[in-house]
Amino acid sequence: MISESGRLSKEALYTVHDTKYQGKPVTLFSATILVIANMIGTGVLTTLGLQLISVHSVPSVLMLWIVGGVSAFCGALAYGELGAIMPRSGGEYAYLSNIYHPAAGFLSGCASFVAGFGAPVALTAIALGHYMQAVFPEINRTAAAVSVIAVLTMIHLVDVRFGCQFQNVLTAGKILLIVTFIAAGFFTPHPQQVVLWEGKEVETIFSPAFAVALVYVSYAYSGWNASAYVAGEIQKPERNLPVSLFVGTLFVSICYVLLNFIFLYTVPVQQLTGRIDVAYLSAKAVFGSSGARIVTLLICLALISNLSSMIMAGPRVIQAMGEDIRVLRLFAKKNRRGSPVYAILLQSSFALILAVTSTFNAILIYVGFTLTLFAFVTVLGVFVLRVKKPGIKRPFKMWGYPVTPAFYLVLNGWMLCYLLIQRPFPSVVGLLTVGSALLLYGLLARPANTTS
Repeated sequence: MISESGRLSKEALYTVHDTKYQGKPVTLFSATILVIANMIGTGVLTTLGLQLISVHSVPSVLMLWIVGGVSAFCGALAYGELGAIMPRSGGEYAYLSNIYHPAAGFLSGCASFVAGFGAPVALTAIALGHYMQAVFPEINRTAAAVSVIAVLTMIHLVDVRFGCQFQNVLTAGKILLIVTFIAAGFFTPHPQQVVLWEGKEVETIFSPAFAVALVYVSYAYSGWNASAYVAGEIQKPERNLPVSLFVGTLFVSICYVLLNFIFLYTVPVQQLTGRIDVAYLSAKAVFGSSGARIVTLLICLALISNLSSMIMAGPRVIQAMGEDIRVLRLFAKKNRRGSPVYAILLQSSFALILAVTSTFNAILIYVGFTLTLFAFVTVLGVFVLRVKKPGIKRPFKMWGYPVTPAFYLVLNGWMLCYLLIQRPFPSVVGLLTVGSALLLYGLLARPANTTS
């Protein structure tokens, strides 16, 4: 399956074999749950207040979430096609290594480790600390963040199947919470007037402020590609991987638009602007102070579910890199129950360092820029493969080609350009991450299968 260059052979890459899937632990349901769990987390519960700093129109803010959902769904369709062709764990690392060059895969693998999972795990843990402190002021939020990362790491070190079952239970509770919260929000005792059209929306949508605010939404939607990272452990990945991606993304997109409407419907815009704990403010408006404490604890469980999904999915990238690169071979090792132990420990250790030393705003735009950059290059790969390999077997072809991938590329390319102009420092740091990884590739990238 793996050549000495660290790339899948042409026969293995572009052919889906009729293998037996009984030994693979991740079902279609678990894969879909993983996508939902990875998406619903820090972003939707924290970023609305940051968006309102630059985009003051309520209809325009809601349009942000609609546009972000359409973009994520188009991206999920593209990853569905690529994942059906290349059903291997590792996400962008596996795709870019084979579409372009192993160096491109290595760059994306490093970016996934730092910005795709390590930093978001830290961000989610920091947000969890904020919400826990809102309920229990005596709690040290940094200690809470560190403790949750440590406990979830131990759970996913035990067993892949146990990790899936734990994840499914947490996410089922999170879905119930979100749906209940949305329904209850419509019965708030003091609703705000939410105007859905003010006449200036078109001008706002094409403004630099909208493009910059879109990065917060893009971060909130990140995770729509989560099941691609465990493709090698999914039963019948040529069918179940695409289905899990677009079903999970569509469900979350609908929830996000409704949830942000409820935030705006229940709390005055002035109170939300600049705040991170927007869900707590909304819960307080709907349920009162006592009810808000209970809802906030449930929100904490939702964030734990999000953390768990990233701790499960992220190490598969490092594991895949270890299978191909000799010096990283340690991270490809699994225990008897299928967990990539050293990869999990490496990612969690990095996340713990960030959780202790970083602040929320300091890394959010950096993460959004870096993730969007590599997702952009991956979706572009659909066009590249259609040209380079028009005759390969495609168990799933993305709907609406070429319009759907073109929409994703135009929207996200526009956002990246404006981020470079409007927020140069975090964007340049993202580019420096890529440059540093390229230098590292020159030093480390010796194939795992060679003996010299």
